Amino acid sequence: MSSILINYYTLSLSIGSFIALISGLIVLIKDRKRLVSISWFLLNFCTVVWSFGYFIMISSRNYSIALIANLILHQGAIFIPFFYFFFILALTNSFKEHKLVLWLMGSLAFVFSLINPTSLFTTGVIPKYIFNFVPNAGPLYFYFTLYFFIPIIYALFILFQAYLKSSSDEAQRFKFVFLASITGFMGGASVFFLTFNIIIPPYPIILVPVYQVIIAYAISKHSLFDIRVVATELLIFIIWMFLSIRIFLADSLRDRLIDGGLLILVILFGILLIRSVLREVRQREEIQKLAEDLRKANLELKKLDQLKSEFVSLASHQLRTPLTVIKGYISMIQEGSYGVVPESLKDALRKVYFSNERLINLVGDFLNLSRIESGKLQYMFQPISIEEITGSVYEEFKEVAKEKKLELIYEHPEEPLPQAMIDKDKFRQVIMNLLDNAVKYTKQGFIKLKVGEDGSRPGWPSLLINISDSGIGMSQDDLEMIFKRFSRGEQGFKANTGGLGLGLYLAKRIVNDHGGEIWATSDGVGKGSTFWVRVPARAEQVKKEREFKEFVAKI
Repeated sequence: MSSILINYYTLSLSIGSFIALISGLIVLIKDRKRLVSISWFLLNFCTVVWSFGYFIMISSRNYSIALIANLILHQGAIFIPFFYFFFILALTNSFKEHKLVLWLMGSLAFVFSLINPTSLFTTGVIPKYIFNFVPNAGPLYFYFTLYFFIPIIYALFILFQAYLKSSSDEAQRFKFVFLASITGFMGGASVFFLTFNIIIPPYPIILVPVYQVIIAYAISKHSLFDIRVVATELLIFIIWMFLSIRIFLADSLRDRLIDGGLLILVILFGILLIRSVLREVRQREEIQKLAEDLRKANLELKKLDQLKSEFVSLASHQLRTPLTVIKGYISMIQEGSYGVVPESLKDALRKVYFSNERLINLVGDFLNLSRIESGKLQYMFQPISIEEITGSVYEEFKEVAKEKKLELIYEHPEEPLPQAMIDKDKFRQVIMNLLDNAVKYTKQGFIKLKVGEDGSRPGWPSLLINISDSGIGMSQDDLEMIFKRFSRGEQGFKANTGGLGLGLYLAKRIVNDHGGEIWATSDGVGKGSTFWVRVPARAEQVKKEREFKEFVAKI
């Protein structure tokens, strides 16, 4: 039985030494400039020295060789806590906060290195438990034990603090390093009992290579750490190790053959599983990279869109002033302020006036668009009679319709309609835009502006405005796209190549901001169109709410 246990310990140490050497080199070769990689390599090098020395010591039958091995293993063990602390500081980027502690640990490591060959450190190597040679603690070995464990515990505390302060991804990484570190040092610490003549076998020593595999792979492949990959490989590695140990400890050839066959199957399926998980991780990393690139591109687009909106707003402001001045002067000329206007110029002045008016409306559309996109469009809601707005728009378009020989009809109830809470200027702009479109796209026939109460929603007082015409009409595709920004129906574009497709988009935004709805219907191309606007008649309700609040305030 003792030979089986010795095989178990020597196998654990040799595996630990081999894995520490390979993992340290792989990480260093992959990235020689990162302090995390450098400190990890130095920590693993010290672990290799410790594992190799311990392996030689417990395997040797010669006292002198065992004594030299004891000196070697402790030289590695002395620097393990120092380089582990260095590794944690590099990982958490906290050198500035703990540089004094690091210097103190370096000084203590140097002191213990000097006394390592003396009997103050260990009095020699003697038979203990099932081993021929094990270190025997000297007078100062207790202080070395404190030096070994206190910095490690302190490093774990730093790591835990970093875990609490970090983001979700980093927190997962720190958490995994924390748990892996505890696992590894539980394995390494198990050898201290025999040194102090406490006969507790170091069974957990197998945990040392497990810890090294976890962290090495995480550093080299997944930038500390991809939990799923590491967990998968850890599980498979433990199964491989368990079956390998069973093969070495088997009492009969039959058991070894069974365990060997099982190990081969597990290795094959384990490799397939690891590849599957790695493939999934790579795909996820690619998706995350694409998502991050998309996020950055989206931010850039938002910045460009903001700059565009600011430019449009500035340009609109600069254009609006001279156009308004031109409008004023044309009006004064038409009114005779600068003398009698010849009949031959009146028609030309009228056309200039309307063209200038269209430019003013277009600039206004651009200005409102930039305000909407930047969230700066403001409303002055107040109780207004809808008939007041529709009536004034009707009067303004009578002459225009008359010139195009169109019949302009205005229908409204004799009794006053309930008032609505609206922004007078902006809502007037909506009605003007709709009526202007009707005039623009109707070559002959009629245009009807109708306003009344909406009876389709009992209990929901609202007003309904519709503007119908006998114009070019619209297809179903046109009806679906006319309210989009910079979009015009196909029939509208054929009838009038001017315009940018902003009017209906702005009208929809303004009506929606009033809590209303706007939509269009048509029986088809050449059969006219009808635009509908529904707004809630909330003026009376708002008045009552205000009166109630004032009443409550007085109480």
